Amino acid sequence: MNMKSGKVAAIAALLLAQPVAWAAESVEEARDALQTKEDDVTEEKNLEEVFQAAEKQYSLLPSGQMSLNFSANYNYYRDDRIDIALDEDSGNISRFRIEQDAQHSFGSSLSFDYGIWNNLTFNTRLPVSYKYDTEKDVSQAALGDVSFGLRYQPFPVRPGAVNTTLYTTLTTPTGDSPYDINVNTEVSSGSGFYSLGGGVSMSKVVDPVVLYGSLGYSMAFDITGINQRRGSDTLEEVNPGDSINFSMGLAYALSYEVSLSASYQQSYNFDTEFFFDGGRIARSEDSTSSVVNTSIGLRSSKNRIINLSFGFGLTEDSPDVLLGLSMPIDFSGLKPGA
Repeated sequence: MNMKSGKVAAIAALLLAQPVAWAAESVEEARDALQTKEDDVTEEKNLEEVFQAAEKQYSLLPSGQMSLNFSANYNYYRDDRIDIALDEDSGNISRFRIEQDAQHSFGSSLSFDYGIWNNLTFNTRLPVSYKYDTEKDVSQAALGDVSFGLRYQPFPVRPGAVNTTLYTTLTTPTGDSPYDINVNTEVSSGSGFYSLGGGVSMSKVVDPVVLYGSLGYSMAFDITGINQRRGSDTLEEVNPGDSINFSMGLAYALSYEVSLSASYQQSYNFDTEFFFDGGRIARSEDSTSSVVNTSIGLRSSKNRIINLSFGFGLTEDSPDVLLGLSMPIDFSGLKPGA
C-alpha cells in the first residue's frame, strides 16, 4: 500500500459523521438549541482521530482505553424583526419599528470517551457557555446540557467497504432552562428538556477522498410544572417538537500532518405546543436549520491533532458565523503513548 492510500485508509477507518440533534419551538428557541448543541457537529472530533485508526480492526477506541478532548466555539447570530401594531377600530398602524438583535455565544466543552469493547464506546460531554445578547444587554456564563452517548460498530472495518456506526445520545437539562428564567432580563444556557436521539453514520473510501454521512432522529420529552410569566399569560407546559437530522461531507488528507474536511448538516424540527393558564394553546411553526462547515486538522505530535473549523448558516434558524477549535488532552495513563 503506498503512502497516499495509507492515509486515505486511515481516514476511512474513523471519519464518521456524528449525530446532529437540534430541537426548537420558535426562531428564538431554535437559536438557543443550536447554541447549546453546536458541538454535537463533531467534524473536529472526526479529524482528531483520522490518523489513529490505521491497522485497527475497529475504528472506535480499543477496550479499556480512554480519551479526553477539549473544544471551544464561537457563534454569532444577527436578526432583524418587524414589530407592528394595528388599531382594531380604524385599522391604522399604531406602532411600527424594526428590532435589531445580535447575540454572541462562546462555548467550551470537555468530552470523555471510554472503550467498553473494541466496537463499543461510551461518551459524555460537559459544556460551558457564555452568551451576550445586544438587544437585552444581558450576559451570562453557565453550565450547558450534559450529554451521554454510545457508539457501536456492528462490523469490523474492511478496506473498500462501507464503515457503519450506530449511535445513541441522551441529553439532560442541566443548563439554565429558557422556561425558568426571566425572558426579559436573562438568557438560557440549556434546552430545558430531556432528549433521546439515535441514528447511523457511514463512511467509504473513494480514492483519494473519503465520503461520509449520517442520518438520525431526536425525540424531545415534555416539560411540565412550568410557572413562567409571558406577557399577560402564564406558561404551564411545553411539548417540544422532535427533529430529524442528516449530514454529509468529504475528507482529504493533504499529507501526514494536514487534513481537510467539508460537510453540510441539516435538521428539520417539528412544531412545539405551549400550554398556558386558562386553557390557551399556542403552536410554533416547523423550522429547518442548515449549516455548511469546513475543518482543517493539523498534527502537532504523534498523538495530538489540532482541529480548526469555520462554518456559516443557510437559514434563519442557524447561526450566521461558526468558529471552532478542538484538541485532545493528554496526561499519563489516559491516552496510549502519553
